[in-house]
Amino acid sequence: MSELFVRTLREDPADAEVASHRWLVRGGYVRRVAPGIYTWLPLGLRVLENVERIVREEMAAIGGQELRFPALLPREPYEATNRWTEYGDGIFRLHDRKGGDYLLGPTHEEMFTLAVKDMYNSYKELPLTLYQIQTKYRDEPRPRAGIMRGREFVMKDSYSFDIDEAGLAASYARHRDAYRKIFDRLGFEYVIVRAMSGAMGGSQSEEFLAVSPVGEDLFARSPGGYAANVEAVELAPPDPVPFDDAPAAHVEDTPDSPTIETLVAVANERVPRTDRPWTAADTLKNVVFMITRPGQEPEPLAIGLPGDREVDTKRLEAQLGEGVAYAPFADEDFARHPDLVKGYIGPGVLGAENASKITYLVDPRVATGTRWVTGADAAGRHVFDLVAGRDFTPDGVIEVAEVRTGDPAPDGSGPLELARGIEMGHVFALGTKYADALGLQVLDENGKLATVQMGSYGIGVSRAVAVVAEGTSDEKGLCWPRELAPFDLQIVATGKDAAVLDKATELARELDEAGVRVLLDDRKASPGVKFADAELLGMPTTVVVGRGLADGVLEVRDRRTGMSENVAVDDALGHLLALVHGRTDAETA
Repeated sequence: MSELFVRTLREDPADAEVASHRWLVRGGYVRRVAPGIYTWLPLGLRVLENVERIVREEMAAIGGQELRFPALLPREPYEATNRWTEYGDGIFRLHDRKGGDYLLGPTHEEMFTLAVKDMYNSYKELPLTLYQIQTKYRDEPRPRAGIMRGREFVMKDSYSFDIDEAGLAASYARHRDAYRKIFDRLGFEYVIVRAMSGAMGGSQSEEFLAVSPVGEDLFARSPGGYAANVEAVELAPPDPVPFDDAPAAHVEDTPDSPTIETLVAVANERVPRTDRPWTAADTLKNVVFMITRPGQEPEPLAIGLPGDREVDTKRLEAQLGEGVAYAPFADEDFARHPDLVKGYIGPGVLGAENASKITYLVDPRVATGTRWVTGADAAGRHVFDLVAGRDFTPDGVIEVAEVRTGDPAPDGSGPLELARGIEMGHVFALGTKYADALGLQVLDENGKLATVQMGSYGIGVSRAVAVVAEGTSDEKGLCWPRELAPFDLQIVATGKDAAVLDKATELARELDEAGVRVLLDDRKASPGVKFADAELLGMPTTVVVGRGLADGVLEVRDRRTGMSENVAVDDALGHLLALVHGRTDAETA
């Protein structure tokens, strides 16, 4: 410790929002350079390397071969796949001295595809799995939580190459199984959920989410096993509702009712139902956004959904796609579209077939035959008994309404519950998207050119350090599982007696020679400071060499349980080796 490049802190960093950020900075594992950019100090780097080791071991077990691409990449391959545009402001772009366009790699599908195209040309060379562990760069708009969501981060991305869809399915399954083993070894609770593919594309996509109350991802799961990121929850298509006996639509005066709450109140007062009161679920709310796609002019988009639901912005972002900006209609937008009456917008003026030419998409609950109360496109007026499919026809369906606890699972497996998670891994069955764009073909067994089927599989390696710290830390500091800890144990020498430090140093040397990673606190500091730092740094085991030495014993503390025991000095080496290697003292002897 007297030589280790570390400085522990007694105060939390000012921008710390979550426990992992607080303790990793205070423990001297990482140090902030700029928003979302951190230096890995020696202790943190050792943990990061342990995560990388686990990933490499499990990737090797499924035949993965490691390589490493540059982080500085040319524009042309990303132009070919249209991701230069699709990524929008999400990537770091730069020019060289000759004016050439480059980017800092956010992900490397294009590079892997081109590498295989350059070197392979026959089905006999497939299947193939390549991977890298490399620093990625994304212009994160809201870097937060320390290394959990940064602009620069370490990621493992692997790619499978197969001659057909059956081969892709097998590669996907192997990666999925490897990910389970990796996350089991890392030791945090996780769930596998259906996910959106986003800019990556592909036919199948799943996320591995670490269950955590500080997670930014909201997911839904049911008692019957359904699990999906909320962005990927899709309602089972409702059956059409017969409307032969539905009354004709009729417009009623509903003064001062521009909101769903005021509409329900006015409707119950002026147009009461005979069977029950009107509720927000009976109303059709039409929300208009201004959408800006990369390289295009802004255009309006109207979304209709039941009035008791709000638009979930994350679901909207997922539906719109990577790099698409959106904003609610502003006053100046309404001024340019005078046919849209703020607070009283109805389907009558929406849709490609109407005068406004505003695309109109609706929630799946707005099924054919359903009846609604909605705006009549005139201030203070609403239309009642407006029937979908009879009185109006939307341009399509969009899944952007909020998902709620208690909603039925799409597969009928019970009511949904919502929880939060941190995205730790994502697997995609890409199919031929990138192979088509970049011309990756090989000769099949009949001598004909076949487009290669690809899969893409990512793990947040640096994020794993934060996720494990988040899940294992306590009110005293970090608490590493042994496989990830920077050291297997920490020896704390207390007191001024030279014999104490001599014995601590001797024990450290013996353990080191036996292959145990040891951190010796040999500093001239008070026992209180040393014990506080030992708890803050979070090694699995702390050995106290102090006043008990006179009686021939050492104290061995377990950081996770807080339990301690006295061990005879003569037995200490064997006892500690047994702890580190997970064996009994007898087995070690």
